[in-house]
Order: sequence, then structure tokens, then C-alpha cells
Amino acid sequence: QELGFEGMDNLQSVNVNEIPDGFSATDPTGSAQPGASDAQTAKRQDQKAQKESILEQVLTPEALTRLRRIKLVKSEKVEKIESMIVSMAMQKKLPGKINEGKLIEMLEGIGAKKPESTINIQRKKYYDSDSDDDNDDDLL
Repeated sequence: QELGFEGMDNLQSVNVNEIPDGFSATDPTGSAQPGASDAQTAKRQDQKAQKESILEQVLTPEALTRLRRIKLVKSEKVEKIESMIVSMAMQKKLPGKINEGKLIEMLEGIGAKKPESTINIQRKKYYDSDSDDDNDDDLL
């Protein structure tokens, strides 16, 4: 039995620039939003670069490294911390560079504000025919 590519001749005639119905020519990463212009994309990139620049100036290298590692796992938590640090830096409320210990305190503070979700299990109560006053000796 030969494993050949019988359909290869048909593939060569397909135009790769044609987009089938139901598909769009957006960025495969999903970062491009439909209707977003190049100016909006450039503005977002500039804001992101400015944010990174501020973080590099305000955080020690160890703290910045820790923040980037945590971002891999808990991106929403890091986004909150980053915006908090940037706003403090813009308002000149930071006494100096934030070291790793201070960053850990900030992360724990963000984690403490979020209420822990608890699960309460309520069991159904059934009528118990085996009450203490019942004498089971009559069943013998």
C-alpha cells in the first residue's frame, strides 16, 4: 500500500490570498480587534511602552523579574499591581525604588482584599425512623 499525496495537484491551484466565507483576515493571535485602526494600535503600544519604562525605573531588577514571573500565572493580579505602581509613580508618592520585599507586601495586600469564596454544603434532613425512644427488640 503506497502512502501518496493524491490531492497535491489540487492544492497547487488554490489561491492562498482568497479568504473563505465565514473567515476573516484578522491577526491569528486575536490581538487585533475588528474596526481597530492603526492609530489606536499604535497608541496602545505607546502606552504599554511608557508603562514598562515607568516600571523599570521604579522597581529594582529583582522586583521586576519577580513581577514578570508572576504575570505568567496571575496576569490579572499583576495588571492591578502595575497600574497601582504606575499611578503612584505619576503622583510622586513613591519614596524610592520598590524592592522585592515591598512588592511581595503589595501582592499580599491585593490578595487579602479579595474575599475568599466559600462553599457551604447543606445536607437534606430526612425523617429518622430509628429514634432513640424506639425499641428495636420487637424486631427480633
